[in-house]
Amino acid sequence: MTLAPVDRPAPKRPVTEPMARGMRTTIGLFVVVPLVAVVLAIPVAWGGWLGWTDVVLALVFYVIAAGGITVGFHRHFTHGSFKAPTWVSVSLAIAGSTAVQGSLEQWVADHRRHHARSDEEGDPHSPWRFGTSKRAVAKGLVFAHVGWLFDGQQSSIERYAPDIHAHAALRPVSRHFPWIVAATILLPAVLGGLITWSWAGALTALFWAGLVRIALVHHVTWSINSICHVFGQRPFVTRDRSTNNRWLALPSLGESWHNLHHAEPTAARHGVLRGQVDLSALAIRTMERLGMARDVRWPSPARLAAKLQDPAMRRRLRGWKEPEPAAELS
Repeated sequence: MTLAPVDRPAPKRPVTEPMARGMRTTIGLFVVVPLVAVVLAIPVAWGGWLGWTDVVLALVFYVIAAGGITVGFHRHFTHGSFKAPTWVSVSLAIAGSTAVQGSLEQWVADHRRHHARSDEEGDPHSPWRFGTSKRAVAKGLVFAHVGWLFDGQQSSIERYAPDIHAHAALRPVSRHFPWIVAATILLPAVLGGLITWSWAGALTALFWAGLVRIALVHHVTWSINSICHVFGQRPFVTRDRSTNNRWLALPSLGESWHNLHHAEPTAARHGVLRGQVDLSALAIRTMERLGMARDVRWPSPARLAAKLQDPAMRRRLRGWKEPEPAAELS
C-alpha cells in the first residue's frame, strides 16, 4: 500500500537575519570616510584643489550612481515598474552598486520590507519608530537616516528578494559588490590622472568624484527615508506618513515625490502633478523609446485622481482629462 503524500505548509521564512560578523565596521567606514571628505570639502576647495575636471567627473559619477539607485535598484528591481533586456538590467545593477549602499539583493530586500511595514512595527527605517513627540521624532530621524544601517539584523534576502538572488545574471553583481566598490572609488582617480596627466589630478578626482560624490549620493538617498516621511506635503491618501518634498526633487532624480510612490509603488513616474520634475521617469521614457525598457507601468490619471485627498487638485495631474458629461436621455 502506497501512502499519499501529505501536503505540509511551507515553513515561514524569517523577516530578518543576523548581520555578518564585521559588517558594522565595514558599514561604519563607508559612512564615516565619505562624510569626513564632505567636511573637508570647503577648505580643500578654498586651497585651490578643485578644478573643472573634478566637477565634471563628480557629476558624471553622481548621475551614474544615483540613476542606478533610482531607475535600477528602486523602480526596476524592487517594484518592477518596467522590464528590460538582460544587458540593461545588469548595467543598472552595476550602476546602482557604485552608490555603495549595499549589494543589489540586500538593497531590494530592505526596501521591500520597508513597503510591507511602512511606518509600522517592522519597518527597517521609520522615523516614527520611537513615538510622535518632538524628541522621539528627532531621534527617529537620525535612526531613519543612518542609524538603521547598524542594526544587528538585516532584512532577509530569502524572504524579500529571492527573485534577485536566484537570477543567474544578477547574482554575480551582488557577489562581486566589493570589487564594484573598489572600482567606483579608484576609477575617478585613474580618469583624473589621465585627463590632467598628473598625480595631483588623480588625487583631487579621488577626493571629489570618489569620496565626496559617494557621500552626497548616500545622504540624498537616506533623506528619502527620513525627511520624506516627516516633512512635506501629502496630496495622496496612503496608510503611512510618506510625504512629497520638492527641495530634494533634483538631487534625488525625482525620488522625493515620495507620497505618490507610497500611494502607487509600482508606478514608473513619481512626480505625477504638473511642475513636479522627475528625471528618473524621463530616463525611463527615453529607455522605452530606445527599446531598452518595455511594459512600463505609467501611472493612470483616473486611478491617481481617486487617491487625491483634495479632488480640486485633479487638474494638476499629468494626463488628466475631465470626464465627458453623460449624454442626456432623449
